[in-house]
This record gives sequence, C-alpha cells and structure tokens, in this order.
Amino acid sequence: MAIRTLLLPLTSTAAGEAALATALMAARHWQAHLTALHVRGDSRDVAHMAGEGLSGAMIEEMMSATEREAGRRADAVRALFDRFVREHQVAVTPAVPGQLAASASFAIMTGREDDRVAHQARLADVTVVPHPDASEDVSSSDALHAVLFDSGRPVLISPHEAPASLGNRVCLAWSGTAESAAAARYAIPWMQRASEVTILNSKEYQRRGPSAGELADYLALHGITCRHAAFGAIDREVGAGMLAAAHAAGGDLLVMGAYSSSRLRQLILGGVTRYVLENADLPVLMCR
Repeated sequence: MAIRTLLLPLTSTAAGEAALATALMAARHWQAHLTALHVRGDSRDVAHMAGEGLSGAMIEEMMSATEREAGRRADAVRALFDRFVREHQVAVTPAVPGQLAASASFAIMTGREDDRVAHQARLADVTVVPHPDASEDVSSSDALHAVLFDSGRPVLISPHEAPASLGNRVCLAWSGTAESAAAARYAIPWMQRASEVTILNSKEYQRRGPSAGELADYLALHGITCRHAAFGAIDREVGAGMLAAAHAAGGDLLVMGAYSSSRLRQLILGGVTRYVLENADLPVLMCR
C-alpha cells in the first residue's frame, strides 16, 4: 500500500522546523498529501481548573489570557507552515484523489490535543511528530503517545535536525513481538522502495517469536531483499546498540515496534523504546 496521507501535529515552533522538513520530505517521497494540524486549547477549560475563591471576573481574565496565548501560538505555527511550503514550493491545496504530486494543507482545531490528534491520525497513513526533547519527560509528549496508543496507525518521529534523506536505506529492528511485526507490516511499502534494507537483531532484544531469518523469508515474498546486522548493548543500553547499528548500516529510517512490555513498566525502568525516543538522530517509524 502506498502512503497517500500524512498528518503532522504542530503544537509550537520549537521543534516544528525539523518536523516540517521531515514531513515534507516524506510527502515528496510518496507524492502524498500532508495536513499540518494545530490544536488550540479551549479557554473554557480554565474555568474547570480554577480553584475555589476566584471571582467570575478573575476567571474571565484567565480565560481571556489563555485565548490570547492560544491565538499567538496558532499565528506563529501558521507562519512557520506558510514559510516552509513557500520555500519548498509545495502546493497548498485540499487533498485530491489520484493526485500524483506532494501537496499540503493547514488545519486548526480546538480541544484536547491528545484526543484530536488520535482521532485525525486514524485516517492518516503516517503521522509525523516532532522529536521529544530529551530534557523533558518523554511521557509528556501527548501527540506522540496519542498516535501510538490510540490511533492504530504508525508514527514517524522526526530527528532534532532535518535529515538529509529519508527511506533510502531502511533499518528494521526485529524482536519477534507483535509490535515489531506490526511495524514491519506497515514498513513494507518503505522497504519495497528502499535501495537497501537491513534487519537489526540482538539476543538482548529478541523475545519469544519468529527469528530474524524467518522475517527475512517473509519479506522476500514481498520482493524485499534484506541483509542482517547483529548488535549488542552498549553500556547495558540495548537502544544505544540499536542506534549504533543503524548508523553503521547507513540507515536513514529506523523501523521498530514500540513498548513491547507495558508502557508504565518502561516509563519506570527505562526500556528500548524510551531510549530511542530520547536519543535517535535519524527518523524513526514506530508502531504498536
């Protein structure tokens, strides 16, 4: 299945530039339509969060301040989008069935970001999200986790800086889990168009399930020829070994399953997903 629709949640301009560049690169790779979505918080929610003892006038002022800040952010994000599509000469049009050229549009919605993003992502082939800042708790990235847990679709995490290329050399991290199987399935179109595909496998990463060799046989039936690259943990971090192996293979897209154990356990103890989210400097396609 070709990639025809891309969604990019844009909350702010902080990490938006690299994410926009990554999303536009993906749109051109697939001649797909990109929707940049900005979700504004609802100022009426302030009334529910306000504590007792606040007068109606004070709550009204808080709502007004919230609305002004939401408007400022929306204007800044829209200006970023307009500049990018203009500089990259991408047509700004609604999605058109059968159109064989990259295009883009901008949408604003009001409400809870996680709800809005998850709902819109369910009808997007891929959702691109900005790289979570390693200085912040990764679990606070509402858009990222909304897509992973509530959309049923894959998410493409942008690196901190715009990549030089995307999808030419795909690295598929295989653990034998249902999550890595889902990621491999969604990545088949990417792998079919790639010049090289590398399966990354490790004894520390493998769980009960099909082996990397069995995966290679499966992908061969889809016309995909793979090579293998074994990796080990670096400083007891499996994720560090995985990223090092992806770089050694010259990968410009890493594909992996997300949170093969419980999300709560990984947030407390760490985990490969968390390490990759915080430290990846190449695009990562995740699926759960």
